[in-house]
Amino acid sequence: MPSIFAYQSSELDWCETNFQYSELVAEFYNTFTNVPFFIFGPLMMFLMHPYAQRRSRYIYIVWVLFMVIGLFSMYFHMTLSFLGQLLDEIAILWFLGSAYGIWMPRCYFPSFLGGNRTSNRELRHLIEVCVVLWAAALTSWISDRLHCGFWQRIHFFYLHSIWHVLISITFPYGMVAMALVDANYEMPGETLKVRYWPRDGWPVGLPYVEIRGDDKNC
Repeated sequence: MPSIFAYQSSELDWCETNFQYSELVAEFYNTFTNVPFFIFGPLMMFLMHPYAQRRSRYIYIVWVLFMVIGLFSMYFHMTLSFLGQLLDEIAILWFLGSAYGIWMPRCYFPSFLGGNRTSNRELRHLIEVCVVLWAAALTSWISDRLHCGFWQRIHFFYLHSIWHVLISITFPYGMVAMALVDANYEMPGETLKVRYWPRDGWPVGLPYVEIRGDDKNC
């Protein structure tokens, strides 16, 4: 039985050809398409800094875990080791659990779904974009797993790499959407405005929230 540290000790193997460009990197594209996690993580920490100061500094931990996902995913796809697989999956669970702990509304989902907060145009737009990105990402992931033979025949091995890029954009949209919902309960005296980096008017941008309330302390 191979060591959990050994290359290709994981039972998972994606459609990309292994060791195509380097003897040290099992899946080149699947490894390096995790770079957006290291770009968007610090950028979201900077953009969300005023919000985190008012809401909770634990929000920084969420974005640190976001970068940890990218780090462990790189390690997993570089080695295809069982340890890398475990670290990748555990990091995702910690990230989701941390976001849940900060932003889950105290009155639970049934009340949220029955209220009028979905009439918020900014929130609705965030949710719509998040769902579309998530669907596209999930389609890429599933297609890579189920139709690998077809993609190999046409020499297109990049669907899991596309999943990495799409999911790294999906998470910020989801986090900002939860921040808007959470503000109804935890920051009732504040007005949150959704902004997009690098520019609001662009068709696609990285969402963040800007506080437009008074300067009183929470």
